[in-house]
Amino acid sequence: MAAAPSPAPPRILLAGDAHGRLHQLFKRVKSVNQSTGPFHALLCVGQFFSPEAGEGDNPPPPGDASDYLEGRAAVPIPTYFTGDYGPTAPRLLSKAAADARGFSPGGIEICPNLFWLRGSNLFNLHGLSVAYLSGRKGPGGPGCYSQDDVDALRALAEEPGIVDLFLTNEWPAGVVNGADTSNVPPQLLDPQGYDPVVAELVTEIKPRYHIAGTKGVFYAREPYVNDSSLHVTRFIGLANVGNKEKQKFIHAISPTPASSMSSADIHARPPNATLSPYVAPRKSVPVEDTPKRPAENTDLQYWRYDVKRQRQGKDAGSLLCFKYTSSGSCPRGSGCNFKHDEEAREHCQRGVCFEFLNKGKCEKGPECRFVHSLTEETAVRNAKPRSDRRPVESSCWFCLSSPDVESHLVISIGDGYYCALAKGPLVPEHVLVIPVEHFPTTITMPAEQEGELRRYKNALGKYFEKQGNTAVYFEWISQQSRHANLQAVPVPLSKAASVEKIFHLAAKRLGFEFSVVNPDSDANQGRDLLRSQYDGKSGLFYVELPDGTLLLHMLDSGKKFPAQFGREVLAGLLSMADRADWRNCKLSKEEEIKMVDDFKQGFHEFDPAE
Repeated sequence: MAAAPSPAPPRILLAGDAHGRLHQLFKRVKSVNQSTGPFHALLCVGQFFSPEAGEGDNPPPPGDASDYLEGRAAVPIPTYFTGDYGPTAPRLLSKAAADARGFSPGGIEICPNLFWLRGSNLFNLHGLSVAYLSGRKGPGGPGCYSQDDVDALRALAEEPGIVDLFLTNEWPAGVVNGADTSNVPPQLLDPQGYDPVVAELVTEIKPRYHIAGTKGVFYAREPYVNDSSLHVTRFIGLANVGNKEKQKFIHAISPTPASSMSSADIHARPPNATLSPYVAPRKSVPVEDTPKRPAENTDLQYWRYDVKRQRQGKDAGSLLCFKYTSSGSCPRGSGCNFKHDEEAREHCQRGVCFEFLNKGKCEKGPECRFVHSLTEETAVRNAKPRSDRRPVESSCWFCLSSPDVESHLVISIGDGYYCALAKGPLVPEHVLVIPVEHFPTTITMPAEQEGELRRYKNALGKYFEKQGNTAVYFEWISQQSRHANLQAVPVPLSKAASVEKIFHLAAKRLGFEFSVVNPDSDANQGRDLLRSQYDGKSGLFYVELPDGTLLLHMLDSGKKFPAQFGREVLAGLLSMADRADWRNCKLSKEEEIKMVDDFKQGFHEFDPAE
């Protein structure tokens, strides 16, 4: 039987600075798509929005961009842009920035088929690995990339795998070094106007294609060989849309994703390949010391997150799905027009009124038999007796005596703690260490139970080490915490040294700094200090690093904190941004049973309960 043919590689259009001339750009895209398409996507680099008066060629007519954002015109194919600057950009992007929620590595959709690639990130586009640095080099603020954006890409460069496309607005300093000068446009020989930071990044990332705008000319450099890597990189610089010189501003490529190429094909060296034009960086070239993008307006990188917002509005997408909120499942799945919110479901399980959750108020007022409060203490105190309402413990997912507990996930049961597979695990060995009794935090558990927790952690550490991994533990405690769970996520030993750096960077993105509980990295002493300092009322998040150091963040009263912070950071570290939300990782019961059985087999020799 003949093997099935390999799928055709994606077909991608590239475009330079649009300068707000979107009607002209999309008219050309439609024409190209009809004559030589279809194309899967359009990637735009350089300034996307209108320039200052007097800049650029042929200023676009007013309203070009607004026509698309307000629905008077349609974007013909999925389009992604990085040039989020220009005098009209803040106004046109303000609503999208305010509405952006959680992870958006593949861009924030500002209107149908138009995606804003903000900050820096890595995402999958039809099998292609695409990295980008949005904004431009400048004095800081909107439209300029930050040091954090650069640091995020440096972290990505350390990950395994080959990046297919790297999108930047600025050209890298030195790109014409070693190139055939007969093919280099004269204006490119001027050393001014290049970006050394981009040169460093492309040297570290080593993409197969590097696409840039802003220079106003088209230039396709000869492929060059990367240091310490066998594949080549092709640089393509694109001209401005509608330029008077008729320079090429749109270009088509159809690269096979590196992930599906043979080693021989990836390592093939074209006859015109040159050495790398970039000198290996000695030290990081710092972005100008300017204020970072405000944390509340910054979309985080592959570990980026945002506090959940309950958006009000008439559109169905901003309202809760009653079926999911009340039962935990919805037959419409991802096709449901209403919101599936796990936090709202937890409140509903505690007897909080659905209408109160959905609209912030309930027209029945005091006549309503459900609770109108999101704090558990108030909810329990104000709850009216009902024959069908169980005590909090009996409806708890983690109490072993509860009918709601999923006992097939349990791996080991001790006297004070038990170990279970995480629901929707980040990785197959992602487990929870959970108090047997109904305690809201592990640090308020009786002191005599601390020894058993240490034994479980030691056992997990040995089990993970046998697989070439090390454990990262974290716990989030809030006023709404019901039953504690200490999450244990294995990460490769090769990444252990990066864990602290990434958590600090993520904290900076949210506008806070971690404090170190135990400078001597004694994990046991760190937990003892944490227990002695905790007042039992405040919210906090802490993470135990592979070397035993505890990083702590005390939560301000009334200030929200991302419930999946720890998981999202580690999803970034492991290049699993698509698995940052546990709801995207749900398994069938049969798959969960198989995963638990596999874990038990390997854990058996270390299990402290046996």
